Amino acid sequence: MAKKALIIEDDANIRELMRLYLEKDGFEVYGAADGGNGLREFKRVEPDIVLLDIMLPVMDGWQVCHEIRRESTTPIIMLTAKGETTDKISGLEMGADDYIVKPLEMKEVIARVHAVMRRYAPETVSSKRLVFDGLIIDMEAYDLTVAGKKVDTPPKEIELLYFLASNPNRVFTRSQLLDEVWGFDYFGDTRTIDVHVKRLREKLENVSDEWDLATVWGVGYKFELRKNS
Repeated sequence: MAKKALIIEDDANIRELMRLYLEKDGFEVYGAADGGNGLREFKRVEPDIVLLDIMLPVMDGWQVCHEIRRESTTPIIMLTAKGETTDKISGLEMGADDYIVKPLEMKEVIARVHAVMRRYAPETVSSKRLVFDGLIIDMEAYDLTVAGKKVDTPPKEIELLYFLASNPNRVFTRSQLLDEVWGFDYFGDTRTIDVHVKRLREKLENVSDEWDLATVWGVGYKFELRKNS
């Protein structure tokens, strides 16, 4: 399932920009324009991460952070136009996990989001078994089960599928996939990826309409999770 991000930010343009980048990165995104609604959305949505502006109407970011920390350890990244060290210290002491000063650089925001979530979810990183509709990828046994039947799969094929499925809806270039699955010291042709994807698709064809090993033309590949209509 896609991770859920809650953006509590009164600037609609910033909120929309973050939403677009987070959705592109595979997140299910929710938003609120003030602290009161943000806290209500937090309780309703139960997000996996919160991006929280400090200067908010109704209830400021400090108070929202305090209220969230009374009941949850959900990671919080504070957003503010202020760069003073005292503000940063205050936020971290109140329970925030990171602090980003505006104007925001979206690549940095996405990188910080992933870094914070890795610290909070080591079990996800170390998980060796992924289960989807009609598909089980078991890296402990290097088994691939498709539509209830184990399918003979070479190690690199299953490693490639596992890596993509561990990062659903995130697009990777062929070079990135070579680095992640084959290693930085591998000097093979990027067409190796195309060959392995083709073989995987032959094994996974027409198994489920809930996911797909998709090509993003001109970029690379992704394991696409489709929202139910």
